[in-house]
Amino acid sequence: MFFRQAGIHHSTYRGDRQLFPIPFDRWQIGVLVTLALAAPALLSPLYMKSYMLPWLIWTAAALGLNLILGWAGQFHFGYAAIMGIGAYTAVHATLHRVPFEIALLLAGAMSTLIGSAFAITALRVRGLYLALSTLALQFVMDWVINKVPAVSGGTQATIQAPPMRLLGVEITSDAGLYYVALVWCILVTVFMLNLRRSGLGRALVAVREKDFAAAVIGVNSFYYKLVAFAMSSFIGGVTGAILIFTFYRAVTPEQFAVNVSIQVLAMVIVGGLGSVIGCYFGVAFILLLPGVVANLIFAAAQAADLKIGIELLAHIPAFLYGVLIIGFLLFEPLGLAKIYSNLRNYFIFWPFGYARR
Repeated sequence: MFFRQAGIHHSTYRGDRQLFPIPFDRWQIGVLVTLALAAPALLSPLYMKSYMLPWLIWTAAALGLNLILGWAGQFHFGYAAIMGIGAYTAVHATLHRVPFEIALLLAGAMSTLIGSAFAITALRVRGLYLALSTLALQFVMDWVINKVPAVSGGTQATIQAPPMRLLGVEITSDAGLYYVALVWCILVTVFMLNLRRSGLGRALVAVREKDFAAAVIGVNSFYYKLVAFAMSSFIGGVTGAILIFTFYRAVTPEQFAVNVSIQVLAMVIVGGLGSVIGCYFGVAFILLLPGVVANLIFAAAQAADLKIGIELLAHIPAFLYGVLIIGFLLFEPLGLAKIYSNLRNYFIFWPFGYARR
């Protein structure tokens, strides 16, 4: 999007309210979608399974969490539990011969039901108390998944996911699984882009900025907060199911532990609160950076003849998440999306910097 916007005039409200009002934006989005569709032919299978597939899935998860955190302004430290509910629901449904399409809807519905029921009580408080309440949801679901054999098969048990069937066709190829994740990520992205310019989205922003002021102008803050939790829970439940069927191929309690909730939270904050493109940046940053940093630290330790254990290297990503969250909250609360915006604005006006004054 590094281009000048001169000579573009909108004479109607309909033209001004388009999702991508500038023609170059529409061309750019078309090119990106074309590249995404051609990715299986352009990239190696290892790169597709190790980077592209998880990037798309976790971007959808980050978008769902951003709906609560960025749009409605409500903390949520139990998003991995919501994803786990959807994952176990979809796996048990397909094991009982339920079609995969219906299993996805059941996963979203179950996550919405439990997430909304918990939100009714959690939303009676706000701020850090709400954060602790959602963290309680995470620990409750961890206990249920580990201790109830009907859900997970017992502590440390693994339930193998059956092969995915869409419209009766079994999907086993890497390209097919990638396209399933791509379609879901695009659907969530389009939904979030349209939510931002809808009446519901504006109401959520009003609640985020000041719920008392929103109530004065007739916005029911509790209702819209509950709607935000419900929509986000549905996205998280379906994303959790897609994560299992396309990437992990089996479901275990450790896949949706509290550290996963912290990881998704870091993706949203690092990418940018309330930003759609920031979720893509944040997920790519969080997925790629820990491995790169761990390799650099290991190489530096070998060069300096220092011995670093495997356990210490395993804890580096968690330490990095905390440092990144604190750093971005202190120095750039709007995250990588704001840095991208600043860079874009600089090149739009370059070399005529005085035009911004």
